[in-house]
Amino acid sequence: MEIPISIPREPYFSHDLLEDTYQPEQNKRWVVVAPPNSIGTTILLARASTLEQEEFIGNQTGGRVFLFLNSDDFWRDYNNMISKGIEFVREPKKAEYGMVAVFKDLYGNLWDLLELNPEHPIAKRMN
Repeated sequence: MEIPISIPREPYFSHDLLEDTYQPEQNKRWVVVAPPNSIGTTILLARASTLEQEEFIGNQTGGRVFLFLNSDDFWRDYNNMISKGIEFVREPKKAEYGMVAVFKDLYGNLWDLLELNPEHPIAKRMN
């Protein structure tokens, strides 16, 4: 049995598919993606399998941002995402840590699109 996961025909951002495995003992499918050429970043996409889980789709964190999409060129990625119809709920702004804007994914989860200042500790770890 295959559990469908809705993935748009044209992706919002590029990714590599690392795994797409059906696990019959738990009746679930694991889809793992990563940014192109990433050596450590991955995200597991999993469909809700109970009614309780379904109630939290798009609101896992009570309306707070909990995912960060780091960019090496904020305006390139922002404009690309806008052109693909992604909904930004907070406009771009320059913060002390870098450029940031908040967008919603297909299920209502909030993400930061973020280009950190080069001197930020996390930016230093990524170089």
